Amino acid sequence: MTILAIATMLATAPALGQSAGPTGAGNTGAGTAPLPAKPPASAPAGTTNPAHAMPANPAHATAAKPAASTPEQRSAAALALSHEPTYDEGTAQRIKEAALSYSDLAVRGGWPMIPADAKFAPGVAGPNDDLLRQRLLISGDLAADKANGPFDDTVAEAIKRFQVRHGLASTGTMTPRTLAALNVPVQKRIKQLEASLERLQNMNFAFGQRYVVVNLPATFAEAVENDQVVRRYRVIVGKTEKPSPTLIAEITGVVLNPTWTVPSSIAKTEISAHMRKDPGYLSRMHMEVLDGHDNPIDPHAVDWSGAHTPNFTVRQQNGAWNALGAVKIDMPNPYSVYMHDTNQRNLFSDDYRFDSHGCSRVDNVRDLAAWLLQEEMAKWNRAAIDAAIATGQHQEIALPKKVPVAWIYLTAWMTKDQTVQFRNDIYDQDEQLLEATAEEAAFFNQAANHPLTAHLAQ
Repeated sequence: MTILAIATMLATAPALGQSAGPTGAGNTGAGTAPLPAKPPASAPAGTTNPAHAMPANPAHATAAKPAASTPEQRSAAALALSHEPTYDEGTAQRIKEAALSYSDLAVRGGWPMIPADAKFAPGVAGPNDDLLRQRLLISGDLAADKANGPFDDTVAEAIKRFQVRHGLASTGTMTPRTLAALNVPVQKRIKQLEASLERLQNMNFAFGQRYVVVNLPATFAEAVENDQVVRRYRVIVGKTEKPSPTLIAEITGVVLNPTWTVPSSIAKTEISAHMRKDPGYLSRMHMEVLDGHDNPIDPHAVDWSGAHTPNFTVRQQNGAWNALGAVKIDMPNPYSVYMHDTNQRNLFSDDYRFDSHGCSRVDNVRDLAAWLLQEEMAKWNRAAIDAAIATGQHQEIALPKKVPVAWIYLTAWMTKDQTVQFRNDIYDQDEQLLEATAEEAAFFNQAANHPLTAHLAQ
C-alpha cells in the first residue's frame, strides 16, 4: 500500500502542463520516458516491442500483422507479439514500478492532449505534427531524436507500437479509437495500474510449471510453460451486462463433442422467449427438455411464460449446431463457467470480443486442448483430437495432472521486457475497486484515532 499511496499522492499533484480539456496542448518538457528498456534478446521474428520505455532502436520494431483468417493463423500472430506472460509471479512488482514511473511522469507534466479535430496525413505537414510526436515520445513509443517533422513512416511505426500496447488494430493511422487512447490522461493510467495491482494482491494463484491465464479486458488466453507463453488465443468473454467472473480454478479435463446443458437463467429468459414465438425452436436447435431424472418431457407440456424458475433442464445435443462447438474444457468453479469452442467462429475476427453469457470461447481451442493433454497423454495430439471429433462421438478425457487456470481482470500491466500495456475498463470495475479501497482506508484511518476502535487498525 506504500507504493499506492505514493503513486496517488504524485498523481493528484498539479499536472504541470497537462490540459484538462481534450483540445489543450500541455507543456511537453517531461524529458525522456522513464524505465529505459532494451528489446528482449529472445524475441521471435516479427515481434513488436511497443514499450512505455523506448526500445534501443525503435525504428527496427516490427508492427503487428493484421488479423489473419484462420484460427491457426490468428493464434500464431497473437503469439508472435511476445512470449512474455501477462501474469506471472513478478507481475505485481512490475506494476508497482510502472505506477511509480507514471506518477513521476504526471508530476513532470504528463503528456499533451491532441485536438479532437486534428488531421494527420503521410507526407503532409500539419499544425499538430510536432504535438503528436511529443505525445508519442513521452510515452516511449517514439525516439527522442524524432521529435520534429511531418507525419511520416517513423510516426506511423510509433503509432503502431502505441496501438499494440493498447489492444488496438495496428494500422499506423490516427483512428478515432487511437486518438481517444492517446488523450487518456496519465492520472487515469495510474488509476488503472493501482486497480490492477490491488486485484493481484488479493489473489493467491499457484502458478506451477504449466498454467493458463485469461485476461478478460484484453480478451486473450495464454498457455504458459516454464515462464514463457507457448500458446496465445483470442477469446470471447462476457457481455458488459453479463460479465465473466475473475476466478482461480484447475482444469480437470477436456470434453470432445460436448452436449450443452442450458443454464436455468437462459432457459427462463431466452429459451422461453423463443418458444413463445416459435414452438418449433427447440427441435430446430437440436434441444430436448428433461426432468430431474434426465427423462424427456414433451416441450408442449412446459410452461414457457418465463414467470417461474424452470423445474426442468434444456440440453442441446452435440453436433455442428452445438453452442459449445466441438470442445469444452472442464474447470470446476463456483460460477459454473468454463472455456469452450463455438459454432460462431466468425466472432473471433472482431476487435470487440465481449459477447458471451460469462463463459470464455477460445479461438483455435483444439490446439489448447492438445497442449493440455499432451504432457501426460502423448497420444492426444492435434491429429488425434481432430479424428476423435470427426467421429461425432461424445468423449470425456480426464487430465492425469490438473492444470491451474486464472481468469484475471487487468486493465494495466507491465511484462518482463518493460512493455506497459493498457486496456479499456470494459466492465467499469477499476473505479469501483479504488473507491471501495479508499473507503476502507478512510475507515481504518479514523479508527486509529478513536480510543474504542484503535485495535482495528493494529
